[in-house]
Amino acid sequence: MYLGIDLGTSGIKAVLVDQHQNVIAAHTEKLTVSRPHPGWSEQDPQDWFEATLRALDALRISHPNELADVKGIGLSGQQHGAVLLDEEGAVLRPCLLWNDTRAESECSLFEHRFPLCRQITGNIAMPGFTAPKVMWVARHEPEVFAKVTHVVLPKAWLRFRMTGALIDDMSDASGSLWLDTERRLWSDAALEASNLRLASMPELREGTEPAGTLNADLAARWGMKSAPIFAGGAGDNAAGAVGLGAIHTGDAFLSLGTSGVVWVTTDSFHPGGNHAIHSFCHAVPNQWHQMGVTLSAAASLAWWSRVTGLDEKTLLAELPETPEAPSPVLFAPYLSGERTPHNDATVRGGFVGLTQDTTRAQMTQAVLEGVAFSFRDAVEGLAESGTIITQADVIGGGSRSPLWTSIIASVLGITLHRLANGEQGGAFGAARLARIAVTGEGVSAICLPPARVASIAPDERLTGPYRQAYARYRALYPALKSLR
Repeated sequence: MYLGIDLGTSGIKAVLVDQHQNVIAAHTEKLTVSRPHPGWSEQDPQDWFEATLRALDALRISHPNELADVKGIGLSGQQHGAVLLDEEGAVLRPCLLWNDTRAESECSLFEHRFPLCRQITGNIAMPGFTAPKVMWVARHEPEVFAKVTHVVLPKAWLRFRMTGALIDDMSDASGSLWLDTERRLWSDAALEASNLRLASMPELREGTEPAGTLNADLAARWGMKSAPIFAGGAGDNAAGAVGLGAIHTGDAFLSLGTSGVVWVTTDSFHPGGNHAIHSFCHAVPNQWHQMGVTLSAAASLAWWSRVTGLDEKTLLAELPETPEAPSPVLFAPYLSGERTPHNDATVRGGFVGLTQDTTRAQMTQAVLEGVAFSFRDAVEGLAESGTIITQADVIGGGSRSPLWTSIIASVLGITLHRLANGEQGGAFGAARLARIAVTGEGVSAICLPPARVASIAPDERLTGPYRQAYARYRALYPALKSLR
């Protein structure tokens, strides 16, 4: 048996996976986010540990024999968070999360101090990344920064709490802005730009490598026959890719979750240029990936549902199975700012083109199309950096809507594939990494893709009109930016 633990923003999910890669049991414990000021987003790391204890305690009650047989544990985690530790390993302040935007001014300072940032890390400095957050602490909480001995990412802290080992994997480290992404090691120059040093960083491992052993007290608590080995693990998107079998060059998928992701696996390092495309290490050896991110994908429909007071199913039922034409209304989904391609934490969204005759259904369709256009922004940015997507799998809660999937296919002009068991998530991918770390089996033998159950081709009637609508959508960002 293998255990995958996903440290998400909204919860901790633990899954038990058997040798046939069947999920035997799963349990989720909720987490809350503290927002003490607008744009701030924090969590207490101790809450992650206690939620993990509750999740595994629940699995011991429901599946004691299976949990006892666990040989390996894999961790998947929310990326970019800054956990600051003193020389005793104690947490100095709440973790600044991936969606915390307070460090915008520190981004330009970081790139000024580290002019090769984009070439070495493969990424533009963004407030969501770890390095600017730590620089913000140094500037605004110098008494805290003076005590910092180690800086770790969320799942690395959870590993430390469970094993005593300060270790992280390449994919998660890529989101810190401190990694030389091509060489897969910490960059001294990047660390120096943040007034840190190599000794402050955890040891690096590939996601498939052994990386610590569960401490004896926890193994006894959960009735385990022997203390399981931890794998290096993965950042959340890389773990999801492992779960989907997206481990070969050219493998692509779209994740239509709360945020939206366009992922492409690559066999070498391709810096993202100036389009806010992320270039990270994959969680498997000798592979990398490029990724575009839109911050409010399914979150946009959830917001519209709250505003209208109608559930999402009711809103979607007001639309035809296939649009006759693009909505006359445009929607910019910048409810939390935008990452790809604008790297703008403060821009906000809006509807454009409203008239006395505008209907709720037209506005709902505009929300779906606005998110689709934001995915096209990411696909266009990838193309400009040299990565062309011709087809992709589609996952995430929003992908359960055939209409939304069809709209995205027509906006992008590519075929999208829906998957059987495509919603296993990062915890399942982490369990796969745990198995490889324990057994030494080949990545390709374990990380198989789920079957495709449907393929959605672009609607040729709509590709031309959507191309024109996208051109109008592109004009929204400069206008909205000017309103700040």
